[in-house]
Amino acid sequence: MHAVIQVESGYNPRARSRKGALGLMQLMPATMSDYGVTNGFDPSANIRAGVAYLRALLTRYEGNEALALAAYNAGPAAVARHGYRVPPYRETRDYVRRITSRTPIRTGGITHMYKSVEKVGEREIPRYSNVRPSSGDYEILAQR
Repeated sequence: MHAVIQVESGYNPRARSRKGALGLMQLMPATMSDYGVTNGFDPSANIRAGVAYLRALLTRYEGNEALALAAYNAGPAAVARHGYRVPPYRETRDYVRRITSRTPIRTGGITHMYKSVEKVGEREIPRYSNVRPSSGDYEILAQR
């Protein structure tokens, strides 16, 4: 996620693209609406929705990180139009390369994604990491 945020917004929570994408993860208004984000500049809401959207794309493309990232950048319709390959757009190919060159953290070729829940007052806050939590319950979301 750090690589996506770095490439998307350079960690600027007030970032706005020419096409209308907002915040740290540069969410488009339709994506924000799909994920219940009312303020695209709210870092917590923006990251939560961006992570959920990227997770949905990873599921959609059966864990293919390049396709998920291409769809995040150019849209799922562009990936479908190009035969479920990274579209030949220079911006999209550069985007996928820039992120994958910064990630992932792998051990022995296996990538893990863990989800744990932290209780803060009455709220349960989901936490996602590629590092197994040292204590408490967790769920393995991805393992390859």
